[in-house]
Parts: sequence; C-alpha cells; structure tokens
Amino acid sequence: MRLKKDDTDKIIDGKDKGRTGKIIKVDPENERVYVQGANMVMKTQKKRTQQDKGGIVEIEAPIHVSNVQLVSKDKVSRIGYRIENGKKVRYAKKTGEVL
Repeated sequence: MRLKKDDTDKIIDGKDKGRTGKIIKVDPENERVYVQGANMVMKTQKKRTQQDKGGIVEIEAPIHVSNVQLVSKDKVSRIGYRIENGKKVRYAKKTGEVL
C-alpha cells in the first residue's frame, strides 16, 4: 500500500467526495484508511468509568484505498517509487515532489 499515516489526501468517491484530510490510521490487511473528519458514523459507546461519558459518539469509519488520492502542492496525484542516492523514496507523479 502506497499511502502512509499523516499523508494529506482527498476523497475522490463516496458520500464525502471532495473532502480533504489527513490519514490517521492505515489498515493494509483490508486495504482501508481512516481519514480525519471524513466518513463519520454514529456509534453507541458504553460508559466505562464514572467520569467517562457513555452514549452516542461520532467516529471515523474506514474508506477503501481506491477512493482516496494523495494531495501534493494542491494537486491530486498518484504515488510512485524511485531510487535517489541509493534509497527508495516515494514521490508524487504529477508534481515530482519527494514525499
């Protein structure tokens, strides 16, 4: 999977199409990512301690990797790999910027 945690991404399909956010969690086994503030769902949460609040909370739900693309210099771009100074680096194909 080419996307990593803390990448800034744009959602290109689904109910949050066009929204931009940072990846907060990556699940490579299921090919899904969690984008901050996107694909929010309501979940009931049990009260665990006396100070803890129970009830309905909003959390981010996973999005499939194919519905998300990297944003580099305000342009949506695919990610590629190349060798620079003997090291393998990720780069944005549209802008050429090393990530």
